[in-house]
Amino acid sequence: MSLDENTNETANQAEEPNQAAASPAAAPTAAAGNALTGFLALKESNPKVFYGAIGGAAVVLLALMFSGGSDPKLPVHQQKPLVPGQSYVLKSPNTYDPNATVRLVSVPGSLAAYDDTEENDRDGSCKHMPMNTPVKLTQVQNDPTDKNLVWAEVEIAASGECQGRRAWTSSINLQ
Repeated sequence: MSLDENTNETANQAEEPNQAAASPAAAPTAAAGNALTGFLALKESNPKVFYGAIGGAAVVLLALMFSGGSDPKLPVHQQKPLVPGQSYVLKSPNTYDPNATVRLVSVPGSLAAYDDTEENDRDGSCKHMPMNTPVKLTQVQNDPTDKNLVWAEVEIAASGECQGRRAWTSSINLQ
């Protein structure tokens, strides 16, 4: 044996342990590559099975995407039954501001119920009542356009210039 052959042989023996150490890490990649190669070979040998497997995977994926969860339903405001002749107070459930007012209108369901653009709307002292104003319910009317909206005609029971006046408000403002 010559010196060159002997050196090559020792280098080959030194490289073999490195290849053995790298082999476990390369095994999953090689297995995945073999599975992919086998799957693509199925396209050529048996296309019905190949496309059927793709279609089956798509159906399972769609079923998972469109299947409903078990999320609880959102809470809905539970309106207490309103009794004409009963006393209530005006309270808006949409605010925590103690200085907020509740809007009263002359006609149930009027479109300008929350529109303050007209000057006479700003001057009407009995149109913006403070929270906790005592009122007496005189009648209730369902809104013809929205089955969840109920209008209530109230008579203001608080002493002052508005006492005895009648106006309409959304029934959710009565508590």
